[in-house]
Amino acid sequence: MLDYTLLKLIWWLLVCVLLIGFAIMDGHDMGVGTLLPFIGRNDDERRVIINTVGPHWDGNQVWFITAGGAIFAAWPLVYATAFSGFYFALMAVLWAMFFRPVGFDYRSKVADPRWRTAWDWGLFVGGAVPSLVFGVAIGNVIKGVPFHFEDNMLPVYTGSFWALFTPFTLLCGVSSLTLLIFHGANYLQLRTEQQIAQRARSVSMVSGLVLALVLTVAGVMVSGMEGYRITSDILVGAGISPLTKTVVHQAGAWWSNYERYPLIFLLVGLAYAGIALGLIATLARRGGIAFIGSGIACAGIILMAGSAIFPFVLPSSSHPDHSLTVWDCVSSQRTLNIMFWVALVMTPIVVGYTSWAYRIMRGKVTVANIQANSKSLY
Repeated sequence: MLDYTLLKLIWWLLVCVLLIGFAIMDGHDMGVGTLLPFIGRNDDERRVIINTVGPHWDGNQVWFITAGGAIFAAWPLVYATAFSGFYFALMAVLWAMFFRPVGFDYRSKVADPRWRTAWDWGLFVGGAVPSLVFGVAIGNVIKGVPFHFEDNMLPVYTGSFWALFTPFTLLCGVSSLTLLIFHGANYLQLRTEQQIAQRARSVSMVSGLVLALVLTVAGVMVSGMEGYRITSDILVGAGISPLTKTVVHQAGAWWSNYERYPLIFLLVGLAYAGIALGLIATLARRGGIAFIGSGIACAGIILMAGSAIFPFVLPSSSHPDHSLTVWDCVSSQRTLNIMFWVALVMTPIVVGYTSWAYRIMRGKVTVANIQANSKSLY
């Protein structure tokens, strides 16, 4: 059995990997859905856009489901606390995502333009709302969430739904939405031709530049905001024990990780390098490289945020000592060990079949394809 402390670090990394996989794979689906009513100017063009992601979106959503399952199993206190505190926000995400399977399957079943337009906007909601809310959630994690534990370790959330939306958290939401629009536009460059691809390139340029600006503003805000710092000894080898530490709320605390571990600046560079690569490749009309660039940006931004608040996973703004860290919110050593070996086997399988599916269905989707296969495509 692997060392307990090592397993805690491994599962922090694995959760990051799952979130990155979700952002890259399901993220471009959501970005494409968000762009659908705007880049597609007629029914054939919108069917082209839908068919670039239609065969893959449900498989890509495995990353989202697996990330949620991993948090539930590895960090049960985080799952219980976050899902109770963010209940209405997560319900909004869930209801928005209901539009995706129904929209993909039923949009083209009826030829009525009003029916199809309604589902186009449904797919827009299914892409834009989760993209925005996920960013708002990450912003709240960085800012701190008002919760505490009772004597029986029952988590109690003391905030409100509207308190989740502050200037900083909304800025994080805009960052997330813009990132996935950028990623989706780059995917459309890769999979479409002519006017659709040209519109996607225009969106990619604008969204990439906006993303760089918003990310910079958010970074400046984080560097000066009050963060959290552990001032007592940390029981890195203990089980679930969130009430055994002392935490202070301190201005500039999140910046201290960058000062302590300068290598984290490489993650900042990775995020901006991905954005720059996406923009340069877009100018060069290299859709595949642009898509890789925005994928790198997804990875860099998630790792940058996670590293800034490490070892915190869910800080408490109302009771800082009750904050959850990677050391004290975890399942047992046996649970983490079993899950590690399962992940070691299953993750390559998921990556393998996803790669195979994209390889089999590679190539451009065109208006001519849609017109020639009007009954068999989405």
